[in-house]
Amino acid sequence: MDISAADVKRASLADAQANPQTPPQELQGSEILVRCLQAEGVKYIWGYPGGAVLYIYDALYKQDTIEHVLVRHEQAAVHAADGYARATGDVGVALVTSGPGVTNAITGIATAYMDSIPMVVITGQVPTHAIGLDAFQECDTVGITRPIVKHNILVKDVRDLASAMKKAFHIARTGRPGPVVVDIPKDVSVKTAPFEYPASIEMRSYNPVRKGHGGQIRKALQLLLQAKRPYIYTGGGVILGNASAELRELADLLGFPCTNTLMGLGGIAASDPKFLGMLGMHGTFEANMTMQHADVVLAVGARFDDRVIGNPKHFAQVERKIIHIDIDPSSISKRVKVDIPIVGDVKDVLQELIAHLKETQVRPDAQALASWWGQINEWRKRECLKYKNSDEVIKPQFVIEKLWELTRGTDTYVTSDVGQHQMFAAQFYRFEEPRRWINSGGLGTMGVGLPYAMGIKLAKPESDVFCVTGEGSIQMCIQELSTCQQYQTPVKVLSLNNRYLGMVRQWQQLEYSSRYSHSYMDALPDFVKLAEAYGHVGMLIERPADVEGALREAIKLKDRTVFLDIRTDPTENVWPMVKAGAGITEMLLGSEEL
Repeated sequence: MDISAADVKRASLADAQANPQTPPQELQGSEILVRCLQAEGVKYIWGYPGGAVLYIYDALYKQDTIEHVLVRHEQAAVHAADGYARATGDVGVALVTSGPGVTNAITGIATAYMDSIPMVVITGQVPTHAIGLDAFQECDTVGITRPIVKHNILVKDVRDLASAMKKAFHIARTGRPGPVVVDIPKDVSVKTAPFEYPASIEMRSYNPVRKGHGGQIRKALQLLLQAKRPYIYTGGGVILGNASAELRELADLLGFPCTNTLMGLGGIAASDPKFLGMLGMHGTFEANMTMQHADVVLAVGARFDDRVIGNPKHFAQVERKIIHIDIDPSSISKRVKVDIPIVGDVKDVLQELIAHLKETQVRPDAQALASWWGQINEWRKRECLKYKNSDEVIKPQFVIEKLWELTRGTDTYVTSDVGQHQMFAAQFYRFEEPRRWINSGGLGTMGVGLPYAMGIKLAKPESDVFCVTGEGSIQMCIQELSTCQQYQTPVKVLSLNNRYLGMVRQWQQLEYSSRYSHSYMDALPDFVKLAEAYGHVGMLIERPADVEGALREAIKLKDRTVFLDIRTDPTENVWPMVKAGAGITEMLLGSEEL
């Protein structure tokens, strides 16, 4: 039976009458924003109100599906959203006002950008007619944030807001993740428009590659199977790409030694005998020596940055073949020439690599691999993390070891600030799973530890969350103890208090003839009283014999934030150490080498 155009038209009209389309609802920009966030499944927003975002705050007040957390400083809002994103893999969301709200958030945005963390930061802006006129609390948000975001958007028309938000979340979470800033003028947040949230978004200029090139993957496998001294070197991309299971399977199939960067810890279990520890400036002797002397390096989601390979000229002294898998093509051959580049999602590429490996009967040269492991085990005998414990003074390494012993096998997250305590935590806490170690790697931001911890605790209320910090770092965002109290996020703060800016003091000892210029903290507060003033539990620990008991007590106080002021040895340094400008194998292994 033939169907005419008229029949089709009549059928379409009848269908439209039977199923009338509801016209899009007319909403204010602030209400559209909230609807967009709800459509993206956002559960928490960290923020601080101000004049330019009050319509948005009014819209948040009228809904009950998204919980807003009022921080005490905008920097902490972005850090908390960042910590949430690192622990969960979801997009973190922060909300700040214009002018000083934005500028206070800059450090948090840059921190997330350097570590490729998926975030959407919503910023208020002066009304569109006032932009460029030096209005009260105006700053060029797009211009200021351009170098430290994956993308930013100034929304000048309320009709563009929904598509801008869809674009922001898509860009933040796909490809190499990163923060996206959406700048919303005040008049845009009050004007109305029909609301329709796009089901999908397409951008001609943004199409990240997911699948690796098949030919390159086969070439990589061939090179790995021919290697005599292979090494698997992985970074934060394995964590962000949720590729830990694939990494572990590949390492098991090949039997190759593995290392993680600071950002990649937990990608492979610390208890795995194939794991050589962290590499780099404060990496283990065996991890660094293996990196330098390997003949084939498989780099997965890592950047060969200066803290990992030291001086590139020294690294290039040994001839080796390098396979580099990364979602971001700009990271490949940026500092080190790569032989086989593979651009793609690390999880997808590793899965394909594993599939090809299982299909072939070829396996690595067992005799050569045994000889290589023999050399690695000789390097391991140096026991480079060994330290001299004391019954008189608390060693920071001892505190971290005790924390690991007491939390081993439990549902625990560890955040850190930046400094010696960060390195001690990375060296002595043995991470078995990904996304359990949350710290600032690329930017090295002091003050992140406590906001990270409270963001994680909100997302993971049944987990134990420890913030390892120092008396210098903790004071950068210590006001967030108030946020912890208001929102009942009971975290445990371990302050390794050595009365110095520890890493600064270490460098001053080694590089500046022990001239300790402005690195001594001689006006510290009573942290116990300060914690109690915020409504928390404070503990002072001054003797090694009291460390374990204090940690056990803190762990038992499940519903309380506990601040442990642990007085540690002010002279202790982080070893091994590769000095600035030195090669990766030119390590100082202890004070006796000074």
